[in-house]
Amino acid sequence: MMYLVGVALLLAVYNQGKCLGFVAANRPLDHPIQRRRDYAHEFSVDFQQASHPLDAKETLKPVDEFLDKLKTKTQHDESGALPSQAKCGYSQCSPGKAGMLNVHLVPHTHDDVGWLRTVDEYFYGDDITGVQYILDTALTQLLEDPNKRFIYVEQAYFTRWWNELHDNTRHLVKGLVSEGRLEFILGGWSMNDEASTRYTSIIDQQTIGFRFLYDNFGDCGRPRIGWQIDPFGHSREQASLFAQFGFDGLFFARLDYQDWNKRLQTKTLEQVWMASGSLGDQASLFTGVLYNGYGPPGGFCFECGDTPIMDDSKLENYNVDRRVDDFLRTVRDQAQYYTTENIMLTMGSDFQYENARKNFKNMDKLIYHVNMRQMNGSTVNVLYSTPSCYVKAVNEANKTYTSKEDDFFPYAHRDHSFWTGYFTSRPALKGYERSSDNFLQICKQLDALSMLTAGHGARTKIDVLRKAMGILQHHDGVSGTEKQHVAYDYARMVAEGVASCQEVLNMAYGKLLPLSSSMSLPVVQFCPLANVSICPVSENSKQFVILAYNPFGREARHHLRIPVSGNSFIVKDARQMPVTVQVVPLPASTLALPEFEASKATGELVFAAEIPPLGLTTFFVQASTDISDAQRSTSVVSDPSGSDFTIKNQYVSVTFDGDTGFMKSLTNVKSSLTIQLTNSWLYYRSFDGDNHDGEHQASGAYIFRPNGTVAQPISSKATTSVVQGSAVQEVRQTFSDWASQVVRVYDESRHVEIEWTIGPVPVQDGIGKEVISRFVTDLNNYKVFYTDSNGREMLQRIRDYRPTWNLDQTEPVAGNYYPVNSKIFIQDVAKSRQLTVFTDRTQGGSSLANGEIELMAHRRVLHDDSLGVSEPLSEPGLDGRGLIIRGKYYLYLDSIAESTPVHREMAQRIYMAPSVGFISTMMSPDAYSKNYKTSWSGLKESIGLPANVHLLTLEQWRSGKFLIRLEHIYESHDKQNLSKVANVSLETLFTPFSIVSVDEQTLGANQPLAHATRLQWMVKGHGKTKKDMSSYVTPVDPKKLIVALKPMQIRTFVVTVKVN
Repeated sequence: MMYLVGVALLLAVYNQGKCLGFVAANRPLDHPIQRRRDYAHEFSVDFQQASHPLDAKETLKPVDEFLDKLKTKTQHDESGALPSQAKCGYSQCSPGKAGMLNVHLVPHTHDDVGWLRTVDEYFYGDDITGVQYILDTALTQLLEDPNKRFIYVEQAYFTRWWNELHDNTRHLVKGLVSEGRLEFILGGWSMNDEASTRYTSIIDQQTIGFRFLYDNFGDCGRPRIGWQIDPFGHSREQASLFAQFGFDGLFFARLDYQDWNKRLQTKTLEQVWMASGSLGDQASLFTGVLYNGYGPPGGFCFECGDTPIMDDSKLENYNVDRRVDDFLRTVRDQAQYYTTENIMLTMGSDFQYENARKNFKNMDKLIYHVNMRQMNGSTVNVLYSTPSCYVKAVNEANKTYTSKEDDFFPYAHRDHSFWTGYFTSRPALKGYERSSDNFLQICKQLDALSMLTAGHGARTKIDVLRKAMGILQHHDGVSGTEKQHVAYDYARMVAEGVASCQEVLNMAYGKLLPLSSSMSLPVVQFCPLANVSICPVSENSKQFVILAYNPFGREARHHLRIPVSGNSFIVKDARQMPVTVQVVPLPASTLALPEFEASKATGELVFAAEIPPLGLTTFFVQASTDISDAQRSTSVVSDPSGSDFTIKNQYVSVTFDGDTGFMKSLTNVKSSLTIQLTNSWLYYRSFDGDNHDGEHQASGAYIFRPNGTVAQPISSKATTSVVQGSAVQEVRQTFSDWASQVVRVYDESRHVEIEWTIGPVPVQDGIGKEVISRFVTDLNNYKVFYTDSNGREMLQRIRDYRPTWNLDQTEPVAGNYYPVNSKIFIQDVAKSRQLTVFTDRTQGGSSLANGEIELMAHRRVLHDDSLGVSEPLSEPGLDGRGLIIRGKYYLYLDSIAESTPVHREMAQRIYMAPSVGFISTMMSPDAYSKNYKTSWSGLKESIGLPANVHLLTLEQWRSGKFLIRLEHIYESHDKQNLSKVANVSLETLFTPFSIVSVDEQTLGANQPLAHATRLQWMVKGHGKTKKDMSSYVTPVDPKKLIVALKPMQIRTFVVTVKVN
């Protein structure tokens, strides 16, 4: 075969050498996927051309002919994207053959965006497979033969490869995309995890991938199928978002082994997922479970050592008949579990196709020889295909499908092997992801509100964080299932992005705040370690200014805690009015942190900040030597005398047991509701096994398996001290030298805050530990509890129960754990009481006994679970003694009816917490106020958005255009007055600009909603789903620009603005 000019560069890497492939394990029917990964052995790359029936066929197309075709057929718009009339999408799908079993071969590679290696290491290769070479060689094979197909998923890699291509090669790639021969599936920056991710992060990471694809390939680059082949369980909200992106289908590989067996028996591996109780048909999605995991069927992984097709009849090892027979048995076995004349075979796996020729050459032979059997009466037809073409073929069969309304958590691949440990694994990284996502939203908002221009370079700076966050959403990223050095690399990328966005905030503040163009704002500094009381500017300055920005669409009342050295401070607000403050001494748990050694702080300055919606306010802080100031701000610290004691405010009261130091009761003062409540810290001993079967499964990064069902208390008593003052009351509880917490009640707050510090978890006894916080009440929830799905809708959970099959429970603890992204609650229906616990990051949680809630905060295990990472989850921490984690819980008690509006609103407020910046200046408050704005809001209405509406997205999109998403945050069955349709006027919403026109888009902002259609499916008990996506919304009046939002609805707009 001749290597042609134009692609010779792509082949230079193949002068000689070897490569390493990865393949998912072949699975027996009762084990959907036994291992996270299996490694294939090394093999030599063979470039010698063998005799093949297809080699001389006219379908082989020279590159020059292909380029000529591009010149005559394809015109590109100004962005370089392909026109919408190009032959892509369903129009290029082969119809298959009627009356035959059509076997859709889907060539693909699954390229983890970090896992055992960093993103850079995986892309460039070295001693491992390089993603750049996978794309290089796949391209050459596609150019040779128009029958070949290839799909690609992870845009974090594809964009890197694309950016290094010569323009001529880019046009070749565009031509392949225009003909549907290279198809983008999923289209996100990564294949995100579904347990640890919040819906905002999922939408964002998909949007940046969609935008790249649209900008470069137009509508032909628009993905139509979700492809979650490797995540470890699947959330209902993920399916709902996919439906709102306009996807026609979703495929995944990991299904609980008991669910798998049930679906085999009932032939329901394909179904329609009704993924929202509020959105109904709008969130319906055809969903299929892949039969062979996501790898090739057994015996046909050509890149990992399986026998090739040897079709020279003169050779002793000629094996065509045997290999074809094996293949026919394989596909007929699979076909018996599906309902149409179509099945899909995933021909690829982890980092495969670095030797694309080896794969395609053997598939060519397989297709040819299997199809030749048709002359002898075979009814099997094999063809190159894609997941979208498979979905189209299945859809045209017009079958009726069952539906599913719950989710696919928790996932177990065999008995005693529940993948529920990763809900908590690497809690520091999970917390950092959540706070950084908050900062990304703030960064995008302030860029838009200040209307920074291209000359500021803000978009490039925002992209650093945007792309880092997109990578971190990967299912081996925020999940915590990567190697330690990869976790460090994720954190490095995010830290660089945060620093880059801090520059954007400085530019935005510098444009928004000066009252005169001749004035420049001093540099705003940020303190990312303020949670451990480290902030150099506030520690070392006797006078400084605080800028507090509220990214939430309603006014925020937030208590700031500023690290300081000193006992007396005067704080004035934006109007230079004095603010009630309290200096709280640092707890022993903070002083003991290895990170704290460089800090000069002795306490924290605490005060309430009232911040306008989508706006900022200013506080002036000055150290004082006045004794009266010190008296007003001093905290009173005392040790309880042995009798019960209480901290409280106007709304909530917490009583503690004088003997044990533990919580005893919680009261909602306004509602006059009291429950018994004990909160304690315990740990499960991790099970140690060799993993050769379920009985011997060890706890690891993926798997949570306790050694027994009883958690061990860290202590039966807590050493306590009480801190009281004008702004906050605290009870400090120490359970051991590695476990403590502070229980806080702020002035005028309706909830209780618990700040916990856990670690380093001791393992000198050779026992791994999984640390939990348990809340025990006198409520009776009758086995029922509720957890959120990616931060949006709530799902009912029932202990030891699955809605769609009869559960044989082998792990009473781990098998009842679910991901808690933002909140978990229990209800006592008879008493009409609800206790809600909010988290600041994703954790595993459950209710293992009536009246209880438990959340796993930290885990340190000493054995690997043999699922691929090959490394125990034992994070060393800063000093090598073990990682110390600090986080927060928030408790709210009320009636069931009154809890709903609080838990909906509060979860958003926790996530959309204010950003605090500092200016070190000797300017007096009066002088500062004459030069800079001290209070400002981006919304015209001072009260902000309606109570049931959240501004999900505000960012600059293109020149003169912004991207805006509004969402209804209530479900249809929630509180009546808040579950109704909400109306928002876009025309008069924002202060800096007016919106003059809107173009409504699908959720991913890559297709006008008016043009968006989806395949229709017949659903048992439901009927036929709708085709036009615009039918789900009330059209926006082009003059009044009123947006109507139904419960749980998200509406996405690209808007044209003019400066006010």
